[in-house]
Amino acid sequence: MQRNPIGLGIIGSGRIGNLRGRLASEHPAVKFIATADLKPENAKALAGKIGAQVHSGNNLDIINHPDVTAVVVSTAEGQHTEAVLAAIAAGKPVLVEKPIALELIEADSIIAEAERKGANVRVGYSRRFKERYLIAKEQILQGRIGRMTGAGARLYNSSSQALAMLKRDPHATPVVDGLTYYVDLMNWFVGGAKLTEVYARGQKGVLKAAGHDVDDVVHSVLTYDDGTVVNLSVCYALPEKYPALGHAARVEILGDGGVMILDDDHTDQIMYSNKGVPHVYLPDHNVNMVFLQSGTPGDWALGDFWGPIANETRAWLDHLATGKPCALATPREARATLEATHAIQHSAASGKPVRLPLAG
Repeated sequence: MQRNPIGLGIIGSGRIGNLRGRLASEHPAVKFIATADLKPENAKALAGKIGAQVHSGNNLDIINHPDVTAVVVSTAEGQHTEAVLAAIAAGKPVLVEKPIALELIEADSIIAEAERKGANVRVGYSRRFKERYLIAKEQILQGRIGRMTGAGARLYNSSSQALAMLKRDPHATPVVDGLTYYVDLMNWFVGGAKLTEVYARGQKGVLKAAGHDVDDVVHSVLTYDDGTVVNLSVCYALPEKYPALGHAARVEILGDGGVMILDDDHTDQIMYSNKGVPHVYLPDHNVNMVFLQSGTPGDWALGDFWGPIANETRAWLDHLATGKPCALATPREARATLEATHAIQHSAASGKPVRLPLAG
């Protein structure tokens, strides 16, 4: 099997950039790493941790570096488009964190350029790489639940993480930034069916009191062109010290020949610690009681990182090194997910059904 060496540019040296960088530094195909961040000290710190050869406070310098052959875009959500377009222009494969962009017009510009240049662009929806969901997809492909007729998912998270997201970018709402994982998951599960209508209701409270005119709770119903109906719900306003370190979720998949019930709350894995447990996303945020393995990206154990982000990163690097297919979302899939999250928010705001595709 062919083994192509990889020179990796990491654009955005925050928490996810740190995770991707650490994982990449241990991959046998990665021979060169360069880090970038608009805060140069972050790029320098990450470079020191993972042995990167180059670091910079200028994203474009790293994207265009001659030894960089592939790019990870792990910037804040609102900065994705510029970096992805620059990587496409440089002819380099890209892994960009979800969502692909915050606005549909930006997603469309990425798709247009990627297709014009035949670029290899993938979007990191890491739920696809959590083992229970990978295995669920396999059962669907094997026809073991028959034709998919319906599904549901609900997601719980704490107000502390919602407020951190909204501080980073006011458009990174619980629907666009959190429920998006499960919109993508459902789109992936239903396969080629297209979303045609969304109806949603929301309720404001905790987040609005903190200065953000954003729903705490949203319930939605999604209807696809093959008749499949999906219920998706999110609450990102649970108490600051809620024991989930990311997502506490439950997913159900219904077919005319079977059913799958996937409990992803991790309420069967509880620890209470007087020392406290750090939050995977929030610096200086500790909880005493925790649902173990509820951190969205995964967990450190015995010096290695395990879980969805690790699986996803390795799958993408294997794909680049060997040409092996991977399940990461394509730009068009990511655009469909972004459109659905926008439709959910529009419907919750208006109280009326929203037909897709969205106008304008």
